[in-house]
Amino acid sequence: MKLYDTRNLKGDLSGGVVAGIIALPLALAFGVQSGLGAAAGLYGAIAVGVLAAALGGTATQASGPTGPMTVVSASIVAMGIARAGTLEAGMGIILLAFMLGGVVQIALGFLGVGKYIRYFPYPVISGFMSGVGLIIITLQVWPFLGSASPKTTLDVFTQISTPLSQINLGAVLLGGITVAVYYLFPRLTKAVPSVLVALLAGTLISRFTGFDVPIIGAIPTGLPALQVGIIFAAVPEHLLFVIGSGITLALLGSIDSLLTSVIADNVTKTKHDSRRELIGQGIGNTVAAIFGGIPGAGATKGTVVNITAGGKTRLSGVVHGLLLLAVLLWAGQFAAYIPLSVLAGLLIPVGFAIIDYKGLRHLRDVPRADAAVLLMVLSLTVFGNLIHAVGVGIVLASVLFMKKASDLAEAESSVEPLKEDPWQDEAELYARYKDRIFVKHLYGPLFFGFTARFQELASALSPDIRALIIRMERVPYIDQSGLYALEDAILPLRQRNVIVLLTGVQSQPNDMLRKINIVPDLIPEECLCRGIEPCMKWLARALEARSPAAQSSD
Repeated sequence: MKLYDTRNLKGDLSGGVVAGIIALPLALAFGVQSGLGAAAGLYGAIAVGVLAAALGGTATQASGPTGPMTVVSASIVAMGIARAGTLEAGMGIILLAFMLGGVVQIALGFLGVGKYIRYFPYPVISGFMSGVGLIIITLQVWPFLGSASPKTTLDVFTQISTPLSQINLGAVLLGGITVAVYYLFPRLTKAVPSVLVALLAGTLISRFTGFDVPIIGAIPTGLPALQVGIIFAAVPEHLLFVIGSGITLALLGSIDSLLTSVIADNVTKTKHDSRRELIGQGIGNTVAAIFGGIPGAGATKGTVVNITAGGKTRLSGVVHGLLLLAVLLWAGQFAAYIPLSVLAGLLIPVGFAIIDYKGLRHLRDVPRADAAVLLMVLSLTVFGNLIHAVGVGIVLASVLFMKKASDLAEAESSVEPLKEDPWQDEAELYARYKDRIFVKHLYGPLFFGFTARFQELASALSPDIRALIIRMERVPYIDQSGLYALEDAILPLRQRNVIVLLTGVQSQPNDMLRKINIVPDLIPEECLCRGIEPCMKWLARALEARSPAAQSSD
């Protein structure tokens, strides 16, 4: 078996180089925004970039620090400093949380959790991503004006008078030039990434004009030192914070990476391996933390650029990471002169790109419950806790979905005498028995959101009814609550000698009914009918046997 097809070498090299060039300024910017410094962004980009590409499950994935992961990382850094008092004292618990996030991600990969990511409600993802985009934009307002940004978006707004009273016009000019080049340069040519041109333009103008603006400052060159001692010296009293933060990073990193993997699949017409992808991303994030880097995920922009530039195999992603390593080893001293307002000028367009305009544009058109979930998640993300935002959003979306499903089941289910609008195959029953029989039509799964209403409907039968037919042809699933609701509804009917028949019971409900002995203890085998026709024949015999004429002849 051939390990590598050399025909892909040229495309992999070009794709990896271009993706690396795009990743460089963003890695520096995300590192600064995280609160750990530009070097931490590079360390994370190198570790995740190389290892996730080599070990992951998406051949063309370019991984590194991303907007959502950086926002969460910055929150963890801020809380770590608040707990320990200083960044140096809190570094152990911060990096331990980063490392645990990678370890949990590896576990998620082995457990095959990736396939369940698609069940996350769209309003939750949309609200979260738009919130993250707004956070990135908001936190770059102060650096754009020439001041150091506070750690929370609320402080950005409540203390905005501080940067406005001491605006650095040079910083504003450089940031404005950076944004303009970012958006306008692609109109001239797309052969060179506009993000790199914008970075170089802002930095060179700053150097030649001598503007007195805040800059990144010295970046360590050479390989970073291992942080194992610092990590395992973390105080145990912060363990709950570390665990919660690690799980959050793992879940967000998994979602972020797998969404990018799906995009890569659509472009390349291939299929990623979600288990392997999460394992690779987890290993990359674990190693990044050990070297003091910030965590990352699959980067959509870098991945798409890698593919369009010719990348076809894992080598392209590895090259992207190795290029960043080369920058760290030999060109780190030049990055020290990059103005922070230039990095702000790069991140502001990134923030706008993350916002889900499609979801926001359709807020008036989608169901009100979905719109409410999206807006709540967005608000909690921007002004509250990102962890709580996702959790509250998922719970609220699930509850509202169950309420809607229950309402639909109630609306479309019927319990009524056969005297109007019977199903076509019930016409014979209608003609022969009319008010002596009730038929209950069930639609969809019988689950806990519908059980109370089910019992209410079943208890509404008049004393004259002799038989109840429950049609279950369209019930694919029944949960424990549904089973007990069915049992509670049938018991009083059996005590009144009402015949209860089930028709068209599908495989899963049939198994459940037998496992808890509703069949045959409560409903005899002969009352479990494959369809309405055998049900009618059996019922005709049973009702005739119970008729007054039959009883008087005995």
